[in-house]
Amino acid sequence: MEDPNTQRYGVPLYGAAWVPSNATISTVSDDHNPDDAVVDGEKSSAFLALAGGGGEGRSGIPNAILLTEFDFSANSLSSQPVSRVGTANELPYRMAVHPRGDGLICSFPSSCRWFDWDVTNNNENERLGLISSDKMRTKLEDVGQQLAITFSEDGSLLAAGGEDGKLRVFKWPSLEVLFNEEKAYTSVKDLHFSVDGKYLVSLGSGGPCKVWDVTSSKAVATLPKENDENFRFCRFSQSSERDQVLYTIAMRDKGGSIISWNTRSWKRIASKHIGRDAVTAFNVSVDGKLLAIGTNEGDVVIRDTSKMQVQMNVKKAHLGLVTALTFSHDSRALCSASMDSSVRVTLVQERSANGFNYGIIFFMILLVAIVVAFLMRQGMIPGFLTRFD
Repeated sequence: MEDPNTQRYGVPLYGAAWVPSNATISTVSDDHNPDDAVVDGEKSSAFLALAGGGGEGRSGIPNAILLTEFDFSANSLSSQPVSRVGTANELPYRMAVHPRGDGLICSFPSSCRWFDWDVTNNNENERLGLISSDKMRTKLEDVGQQLAITFSEDGSLLAAGGEDGKLRVFKWPSLEVLFNEEKAYTSVKDLHFSVDGKYLVSLGSGGPCKVWDVTSSKAVATLPKENDENFRFCRFSQSSERDQVLYTIAMRDKGGSIISWNTRSWKRIASKHIGRDAVTAFNVSVDGKLLAIGTNEGDVVIRDTSKMQVQMNVKKAHLGLVTALTFSHDSRALCSASMDSSVRVTLVQERSANGFNYGIIFFMILLVAIVVAFLMRQGMIPGFLTRFD
């Protein structure tokens, strides 16, 4: 029997995202102020959006976008989705939730579709759902499979990278095209905006990892590979000094590494070997303090960004390879999804200054105390100690 923080919803999962706590406000007014919303840290539960399915074949596995709820206090996911939107024969693949809670965009085999939040009140309890919208049809219809989609942190920009190698950046919500790189790669694999929205990093097959100036639409840096490196993922974040930093995952014959880059000189800061298993998912926490790695073996590893040390290692978190990782907006929980149809939420545990987990230390002390008390009741401790006199 699985723990309550892990659930299976019957479809292989490819996308996952936390729903901003102000999503319900966005349905009331288009000019809402996100600061008026209650942040996740003050709520006992939060919603998650998930996307996946069996594709166009006759496997009998449906395609759907799901909403589920996580209870922080009980460390449990809802046993069933709180909402489900079927997508017929179209597989929802990549997904991005708007940072201000406006809704979510999802990529399908031939186009992207937008979904608005649907909020209903039942006996003073809010219920969250999704409604398909026509907002995207004029710009991202019949564009082919988009393998990477992402919003800037303030929600004013949307980037999409296609299976055909095209890279597009739009203003949001007008969808005015800022730039359109026709042949950025043979196929775009990953995209991410810098924290201030000035840069976009991209990687894909048939070309190097590049950093683009969003305003000028020009590539300002090409990140060089060393030896047999193959870049898989790219993420901007903040360092502890509030400077921006760029992370990439590189795979080599000996395994994977996390590489950090200076965002002024675009030179390598450090590289950390993280194991031999193939990295299939990667993300950075909102506060910039944690990195999450998912592997083809179903493991989920959380590392700190200061020394790249392992903070948590969940072996076999999933039976299949990890397809998506996303931190909650307050960085206190990590959601992981897998092709084995499972989703898991891992509460982030704090570490002590010397690298040990406080909870583990407390448990060990408690266990020793229980054993000692048992031995004393059995009169075994005095006899045991006399052997050393």
